[in-house]
Amino acid sequence: MTFALSVLDLVPVCTGSTPAEALRRSVDLARLAERLGYARYWFAEHHALASVASSAPEILIGHIASATKSIRVGSGGVMLPNHVPLRVAENFRTLEALHPGRIDLGIGRAPGTNGNATRALRAAGGEHFSDLMNELLRFGGGGYGPGHPYAKVTAMPTEVTLPPIWILGSSGASASSAGSAGFGYSFASHFSREPAAPAFEAYRAAFKPSEAFPKPHAILGVSVVCAETDARADEIAQSMDLTWLRIGRNQYLPIPSPAEAAAYEWGEFDRLEVRQQRALSIVGSPGTVRERIEAMVRDTGANEVMIVSNIHSHADRLRSYELLTAALAQREAA
Repeated sequence: MTFALSVLDLVPVCTGSTPAEALRRSVDLARLAERLGYARYWFAEHHALASVASSAPEILIGHIASATKSIRVGSGGVMLPNHVPLRVAENFRTLEALHPGRIDLGIGRAPGTNGNATRALRAAGGEHFSDLMNELLRFGGGGYGPGHPYAKVTAMPTEVTLPPIWILGSSGASASSAGSAGFGYSFASHFSREPAAPAFEAYRAAFKPSEAFPKPHAILGVSVVCAETDARADEIAQSMDLTWLRIGRNQYLPIPSPAEAAAYEWGEFDRLEVRQQRALSIVGSPGTVRERIEAMVRDTGANEVMIVSNIHSHADRLRSYELLTAALAQREAA
């Protein structure tokens, strides 16, 4: 069983630190991922969340690409309804010109925020996604024909095209369209309760080869907390549990420490919610995490597993990636 590993960074903001510190710490994780042999490093676009500082993926992509040498860097993703397609095309053509062959353009259709922030962004509705995507592709290289108002509008820089495009999904609705367009496809199992396998099957069944993707390539997003023991991983993951519980109550706060989570007065219904949400994550020792990831890859046939680890302690977060990588390397060597 062969699959690549990658990182999805939401730039978690934790109690006791600031968003600016969270942003700077992304360089540590990206450099570690590069040393460990990870394939790519993506940023997700979110707005108006106190626990997430990844509101400007295109800026972070340029920063991380400049701080690393070989790992691919991209968006996972840019939420297209929040943006003017010409601007997205120019941003990513510029990134591709500065870091040729290392940039990915992941596209999503959700706003990545709440209703008020969506209005503040002047975001388009999700029903306009197809039109926005078509406009992006034309500005990305296809162009408009004579007589169209945009026929003479040129996305700069002209000597490069858009990086490889990935469609992000969490329900399977976009899988077939991603395949028929010859794009890559990434499924968000780290928060979606929908199974990934049917979406991947639909993507592959509809796939038509393209220059960027001669073969289908499916990425499985997975939430992971890995520590030396199952008990220690469970303790660390309680921060994530309380964060999800608060979000469900519209309480957008920084990620609490395990001590804060342990001191929280958990009600019976709270614990039920947490168990349901925890089921979407892989929490445990290296052996436990390895077994769960391998099972998910067998079930879905994923080509790549993209790990997101929203852990309070920066040191524990880095260690989680190190332990996971070592566990999978032992499997391959066996």
